[in-house]
Amino acid sequence: MGSRTIGLAVSDPLGITAQGLDTIRRKNKRLDFQQLEGVIRHYGVVEIVVGNPLHMSGASGVQAEKMAVFAQELRTRFGLPVHLWDERLSSAQANRLLRDAELSIQRRGEVVDRMAAVLILQSFLDASAIARSRRTEGSNGSTTNEQ
Repeated sequence: MGSRTIGLAVSDPLGITAQGLDTIRRKNKRLDFQQLEGVIRHYGVVEIVVGNPLHMSGASGVQAEKMAVFAQELRTRFGLPVHLWDERLSSAQANRLLRDAELSIQRRGEVVDRMAAVLILQSFLDASAIARSRRTEGSNGSTTNEQ
């Protein structure tokens, strides 16, 4: 979430892949939350991931504190789990991918928030899958590989 836009992505029902949605152009908090509520209802969202803009050192700054407040507002308003997820370099990575795809500067500016949202959510989904896998391995003491 930025001062002018909110990049959005949703996962498939199995939580494996992230797909980008249209970016919300921010107007005011009431309208922003109305638009988010529409997305939550339409896609049956059960968890929310918010990009956490940490400093490169990993320390929190002013923007990270704003996102923590925003995450709490989301929890309160929608009654859903909200996860803050490290978004360091997501916009830079999104710009690099879009540049490599040879999109014009104007087009990159239109879709960079969407791509960053996809990268943040995909990172969260991948880490969650790894954590689930480790819990499963740890619970039965063995690992299997079936082909």
